Amino acid sequence: MSRAVGLHLGVIAALLALQFVLPAYHHGVLARVMVMAVFAMGYNVMFGYTGLLSLGHAMFFAAGMYGMGLAMKQWDVPLVPAFLLGIAAAFLLALVVGVLALRTAGVAFMIVTLMFSQSLFLAILHFGAITRGDEGFALARSLRQVAGLDLAAPATRYFAAWGLFSVVLLGTLALVRSRRGRVLVAIRENEERTRMLGYDVWRHKLMAVVVSGTICGAAGAAYGVLFGYVGASFSQVPYSIFPLLWVLLGGAGTVIGPFVGTLFMFYLIDLSSGLTDAYMLVVGVALVLLTLFLPRGLMGSLRDRGMKWLP
Repeated sequence: MSRAVGLHLGVIAALLALQFVLPAYHHGVLARVMVMAVFAMGYNVMFGYTGLLSLGHAMFFAAGMYGMGLAMKQWDVPLVPAFLLGIAAAFLLALVVGVLALRTAGVAFMIVTLMFSQSLFLAILHFGAITRGDEGFALARSLRQVAGLDLAAPATRYFAAWGLFSVVLLGTLALVRSRRGRVLVAIRENEERTRMLGYDVWRHKLMAVVVSGTICGAAGAAYGVLFGYVGASFSQVPYSIFPLLWVLLGGAGTVIGPFVGTLFMFYLIDLSSGLTDAYMLVVGVALVLLTLFLPRGLMGSLRDRGMKWLP
């Protein structure tokens, strides 16, 4: 077994063990971190490995969340089929957005993804009779049951978040170590040379957008199920910036980086808010220092300084 596989399996095992020793508060925080880290890992496929900077990934997270939530709330679809419908909604949205947005590049691509995301946000508000607009809606505990398991219960919720995180982490690792993953990295490093070598660059970019959007949609659907709330705030601009920030902090183009960045950011805010009301100033200073002294992020800097095998 390679060192890279061993590291990622070790992280998964450590998170499983923490389930039995963490106090209640941190138990809940870490479950939330794992779900949001899946969101960041999805973003990393597109940005960190393919070099496509999106400012609209909140739309995929929201598509998964609303696809699942509306199916359960409006049409009484059971949890598992509803969860799959949420993922399917994100997949279809990513496919449409990818086909259209990839007609552009660079700054234009960023703007187009932002416009699509804002369009979804406005659609959620416009159809407020169904989506409940800004207010959103809660999913009753009775709806969040599967095979006799209560996903609102702390232990079950943690295991569900851990399971999704583990699958996505290992799936992402397999993708980036595969031939297709190497092509994505080649596109990021030199798109024209990759095209000259005979690879279909557009098709691989579309694959990256679809895979990225689908993973983000799975994170959104999981968040709605595990934490019992579906709201328009998750489709707003900040939720397109957060995964970018988490990926940059942890290390873009590293499989474990998005988790490290998400964990760091969550606890930085949590700890600083307990010390001062000006906690966002503390967070801002910390982010500036990290950007200055660790420009490749935490795990990216470790890879540069000796861990060359880190994928």
